[in-house]
Amino acid sequence: MGIMNTSTTQPGAYEIRVEGHLDERWGDWVDGVEIRHDADGTSTLTAQLADQPALHGVLGRMRDLGIPVVSVCRIDENGDASALMRAAAQYRYGDPMEVIEVRNIERPTVGADEVLVRVHAAGVDAGVWHLVSGQPYLLRTMGFGFRRPKNPVAGMDVAGTVEAVGSAVTRFRPGDEVFGCADGSFAEYATAKEAKLALKPANLTFEQAAAVPNSAAAALMALREVGRVQAGDRVLVIGASGGVGTYAVQIAKALGAHVTGVASTAKLDLVRAVGADEVIDYTREEIDARTGAYDLVLDIGGNRSLSQLRRALTADGRLVIVGGEGGGKWFGGINRQLRATILSRFVSQDLRFFFSQVDVDDLEALTELIEAGAVTPAIDRAFTLDEAAEAVRYQHAGQARGKVVITL
Repeated sequence: MGIMNTSTTQPGAYEIRVEGHLDERWGDWVDGVEIRHDADGTSTLTAQLADQPALHGVLGRMRDLGIPVVSVCRIDENGDASALMRAAAQYRYGDPMEVIEVRNIERPTVGADEVLVRVHAAGVDAGVWHLVSGQPYLLRTMGFGFRRPKNPVAGMDVAGTVEAVGSAVTRFRPGDEVFGCADGSFAEYATAKEAKLALKPANLTFEQAAAVPNSAAAALMALREVGRVQAGDRVLVIGASGGVGTYAVQIAKALGAHVTGVASTAKLDLVRAVGADEVIDYTREEIDARTGAYDLVLDIGGNRSLSQLRRALTADGRLVIVGGEGGGKWFGGINRQLRATILSRFVSQDLRFFFSQVDVDDLEALTELIEAGAVTPAIDRAFTLDEAAEAVRYQHAGQARGKVVITL
């Protein structure tokens, strides 16, 4: 189930539990407040507040006074409490810096086949910017919400501990450390389908594990299923210093390929560090300077012409387009992928694209590679939840060397 928005205008009663004992002066600051001192050394403040800004005002005052907040709950008309959480939420499409706001909203609840994850870290990939901005517009027709995001919480990649499980879940129990894809991972809690999670690799931190799911699964699928890479193949990875690219270089090497990575001058050291046999600085040399040199070309998030990409391939080589930028607000880079599919019918080379998906088989295959030491996440920078909008902007700007994550 998606995360529900707590209205910013609807009044309601809130229960705020804090460490230590609150004094009665809070009654002067907040109308109608009730304070209960509990035996465990905590205090519970209950008050009727006009709206969420009023709630944020109370929480802000507690923060300024150094009072640790344990939990925040909203009390409904029946007296039942629903726990709140902090989340990077948006209620319209647009520039991440303008539409993402960290606020308190209700925690999600789990369906029968879902897992509630206490989020320790969340990954930021190229898809997040598209879902936040609502571009290309074609994306909105694919079930993500036409006028506004269907799920107001950004983020997909997640790593954390299992908080609760649905009635049909058999593979996990509370306390398990997991990673995978969730609905709205830029939050303290997120729900995920059981089939989209796996146990976290034992040799990774939560921060490292959150950098894996979408990017590494895309690289694995591009190489293994779509590109059909074989030991001894000469593989060119365009965009080798990015989130997907750093995994593609490592996975191709693990599958026995000879790998050449393409990146800018400042990022060549990273591409070498993740295992590339050779590197190309695209500011000094174009990829087709070595005509017919590669059995497989992975074009990750690029916009080079099909003719240029084909010149780099052998006569019967394979091209796999992984995402793509440019192409306008309506269709993005999809027009190039469609042209590749049509052209492939008339040439000896195999030109393909695909839509990446993450499932438990991919996650477990990646875990084997990671625990064997063949694949290691390359993390450029970690942001806090309060910096979620900046994290999305930073990743989209192409500044990152490897992956960007958010830690909680």
